[in-house]
Amino acid sequence: MLLFLMASGLTVIFSMLGVLNFAHASFYMLGAFFGFQISRWIGFWPALLIAPPLVGAIGAAVERYGLRPVHKNGHVAELLFTFGLAFAIEEVVQIIWGKSPVDFRVPPVLDFPAFTIFSTNYPAYKMFMLLVSIVIFAGLLIVLKKTRIGLIVQAALTHPHMVGHLGHNVGRIFMLVFGVGTALAAVAGVIAGPALVTQSNMAGLLGPILFVVVVVGGLGSLPGAFIASLLIGLVQTFAVSMDGSLASAFGPLGPGNKNPFVADIWNVTIAQIAPIMPYFLLVLILIVRPMGLLGKRES
Repeated sequence: MLLFLMASGLTVIFSMLGVLNFAHASFYMLGAFFGFQISRWIGFWPALLIAPPLVGAIGAAVERYGLRPVHKNGHVAELLFTFGLAFAIEEVVQIIWGKSPVDFRVPPVLDFPAFTIFSTNYPAYKMFMLLVSIVIFAGLLIVLKKTRIGLIVQAALTHPHMVGHLGHNVGRIFMLVFGVGTALAAVAGVIAGPALVTQSNMAGLLGPILFVVVVVGGLGSLPGAFIASLLIGLVQTFAVSMDGSLASAFGPLGPGNKNPFVADIWNVTIAQIAPIMPYFLLVLILIVRPMGLLGKRES
């Protein structure tokens, strides 16, 4: 669900603006650090309300004064701009907060086990993360599919001139959409910061898997991002707990095969390759269904 929280903002930006934002995970990191700093001053709950709009305002400014002038040069220029922006944000974070992890803690009101299964405590804070993710998913679907705002935003992507002639400011719409997308990433950062480690390389740790989620689900598909997030989370979780290998399934290699490389491959366990399982899934999806699980083929 944390992956979905991050992927939802990226999906909204891509589906509405057609921009694949490589700096999206960096806005997630900004949300975590803004949340940490504000929580030190006035507490976690005000930080959860204040940090996302602040990051969203930065995202809107990036779209207005950065991406918009670059847009006329094509998608490659946009990708290069957001790629460079990710490095710039990371350097700024390191200058302000340093490279060491910061002490961003779970709020005391949620610092207790919600329930216990097989002697394992499940934290109440993770239940809170789950609830926030579901609420955001439902809210985004309702806004995009059932409201006038959603219709205007979607129309602005496919028929910007027509929307402009109807009296809507298309540039402002794009700026607000980009700001909302980065604010969603910041929400993920604020609530993930206490549960994970808040440090200056956290964007690099989650950034690659974020794009796996978006591509597997289908570029621009919010339900696809939701399903892909659950799928990848379950694949990684179950893979870590499995000790099976080719050797355990088919027995040891025959005495005639002394190749150490083959022997290593034969004996590697599923748990050892768990971190790269999502990327295997990505390759499989691109081969079998390039548009993703719920993506639409471009005409």
